[in-house]
Amino acid sequence: MNIKNLPKEMASWLKLCVLGLMVAVIVSALILQPFTVKGSSMEPTLQGEDLYTDEKTGDQVLIFKSGYMVGLEPEYNDIVVIDSRIDRERKMMDNFRESPLISTILNEKHGKNYWIKRVIGKEGDTLEYKRGVVFRNGEELKEEYILEDMLFPFEEVTVPDGHVFVMGDNRNGSRDSREIGSVPVSNVMGKVVLRYFPFQRIDNLN
Repeated sequence: MNIKNLPKEMASWLKLCVLGLMVAVIVSALILQPFTVKGSSMEPTLQGEDLYTDEKTGDQVLIFKSGYMVGLEPEYNDIVVIDSRIDRERKMMDNFRESPLISTILNEKHGKNYWIKRVIGKEGDTLEYKRGVVFRNGEELKEEYILEDMLFPFEEVTVPDGHVFVMGDNRNGSRDSREIGSVPVSNVMGKVVLRYFPFQRIDNLN
């Protein structure tokens, strides 16, 4: 190795590293972002991390962010990650602050604000509780994915324009739109497209 060329080679490697980090941040902020499921609100579909023991690790999924950014609307049964702070206007910079790399550098904890749920209703839909199950626009939903029938009713609701109504598959152990109300589409961060860990449960969830 030519000693004289060492500083130039180090500078080239440094530039490549910086470029790689920039690309990683952009991808995780605007295209695909990893997310660890916490709690039991989406069981049995997704297993959540148990905060009180290391024996149960949460499923790790990828969420596709770009679709909703360019105007695509969430569809029925999409599993999505939402920002539960529905009274707070989201900005583009939030996407970068939520990038795992940036949030680690800034030592920011966002986990309690981000919920993973299933889209049950879209704008204009009327949702109601009858006999432990959900009716949408007067028709009973056939939900083979839920853990059990609901034990507690919720008031009939019509989803406003530009909003979705989300619920966890574990209806009796989920904080969702029954608590915070319909969620602005701008607060839907992305759709879950892949569970990539644990390896024996890899699934595109479609």
